[in-house]
Amino acid sequence: MNPRARRISIRIDAKSGEVVAVAPSERRLPEAVAFARSKAAWITERLEARVEGVPLEPGTVVSLHGREVRLEATGTNGAARLTEDASGPVIRSGGEGEAFGRRVEALLKREARAALTARTDHHLKTLGQNPVRVSIADTRSRWGSCSPHNRTIRYSWRVVLAPPDVLDYLAAHEVAHLVHADHSPAYWSVVHRLVGDHRPFRKWLREHGQALHAVGR
Repeated sequence: MNPRARRISIRIDAKSGEVVAVAPSERRLPEAVAFARSKAAWITERLEARVEGVPLEPGTVVSLHGREVRLEATGTNGAARLTEDASGPVIRSGGEGEAFGRRVEALLKREARAALTARTDHHLKTLGQNPVRVSIADTRSRWGSCSPHNRTIRYSWRVVLAPPDVLDYLAAHEVAHLVHADHSPAYWSVVHRLVGDHRPFRKWLREHGQALHAVGR
């Protein structure tokens, strides 16, 4: 039950793979269960397409800005560092077990904040908009959100795993909401002004989003 929910909905938890039915009140819980049962075929399809988790541990290969990056342990307690050798980019980090993963995730979040802040500022200037406060989160259902009334934009750090053009589109998508808070034709016209044809980027996120959400799970 979620009092903030406006309607009954179902989703697949990205980490556990469990089906979650949401109702706005306890009174409507039976209705939510019935709705979930009616969506059995959809649930089965999503579960079959679900991507297994990709732990952040030594030996794992993840993507960063669309490039494959190897994770290596340094055997120390040092923070994660992004570098490059003859075989390509590599993230080397200290720590063992969960500590290693936390250090790598912290580096990825720093990379996300830097890239998203830069592209957000670029699009703000293009539209003649004043600065906003950018925050980075670990959301599981949305890539970003914009609150025009308090001028804040919130992004999922995982978009830094995607190619730069996709990350740039997401920044443009959220900045455009400062002009139009809906998804009207006028809104998409603003997005087009910022990044051109946005359809390939939206398609990429639909096709690869689950894989991005699996990283670090």
